[in-house]
Amino acid sequence: MKKHLNVNTGTVIAVYQNQVSVQFDDQVFNCQLVGGATRKKQNKGRTWTEILVGDQVEFAHGVIQRVLPRQNHFSRRKAGPKAVEQKIAANIDQIIAVLSVQNPAPKWNLLDRYLTAAEIAEIPVLICMTKMDLEPTGEGQQKDLEDALAVYQDLGYAVQFTSTQHESGLEALRKDLQGKTSLMIGKSGVGKSSLMNALFPQVARSVGVVGNESGKGKHTTSSAWMHCVDSDTRLIDTSGTREFGLWLGEAEDLQYCFIEMQSFIGKCRFGLSCWHDEEPDCAVRQAVIQGEIDPRRYQSYLKLLDEERAS
Repeated sequence: MKKHLNVNTGTVIAVYQNQVSVQFDDQVFNCQLVGGATRKKQNKGRTWTEILVGDQVEFAHGVIQRVLPRQNHFSRRKAGPKAVEQKIAANIDQIIAVLSVQNPAPKWNLLDRYLTAAEIAEIPVLICMTKMDLEPTGEGQQKDLEDALAVYQDLGYAVQFTSTQHESGLEALRKDLQGKTSLMIGKSGVGKSSLMNALFPQVARSVGVVGNESGKGKHTTSSAWMHCVDSDTRLIDTSGTREFGLWLGEAEDLQYCFIEMQSFIGKCRFGLSCWHDEEPDCAVRQAVIQGEIDPRRYQSYLKLLDEERAS
């Protein structure tokens, strides 16, 4: 007779090579899959789904019994010549796309990649600007920043402005995070760990230093890791990204991931077959000319389209 198992349901907060950490109530349990498998592979005739941070799992006596169905998952294209999906985390309520005003300067094309990946996964995005104490002093630089952010705000993306040095904007951001599972993503050095420490001091993280000469941040987080702030509020930290490849599936789906293009899709001469690149009588290109679509965002679309066609 098999020994009765006291099965509990918990949340995966970290995934290692040979085990996973599972949060249940106020405790963390280090668990394994049957046979010690933690990645997607065959084990005694049974295929396990790859476990992600954020997954809900059933476990007993330190062994994962089952991965429960996911609400969603956030992915990128794994670096390398072969097109492979790299799943980052699961069951996410919102993406916090973190950019710094300076050191390093914001890369808007990288933000467009985050937003596109979030649209693919159908996950809302909050844009968080950090290091507002380093706000550009030059009139031209300040206007460029405001104009760039206005494009995203006009599209419906919320923007929060923060400074851990001046402790500004933290309370508003804390309210946006409350009661949700949020994944924070950003380029190395933008201050994600400092921001998390300032928001929730009980969640201590090591903080990297941006090199003065290179301006490139040092990685302080090796993989996705969930911080359980309270029973309803969870933060998923990710390693800093300098590049972010899309995992799209079909190149023609890219147009739907740019919010401002959606109302023009199907109105081109070639209908749904239009790539909005060099085709005549393209409604999207006409909208760019007339100022209804931001030219820089359109160029982001074209760059991503070229990548998808080449993959």
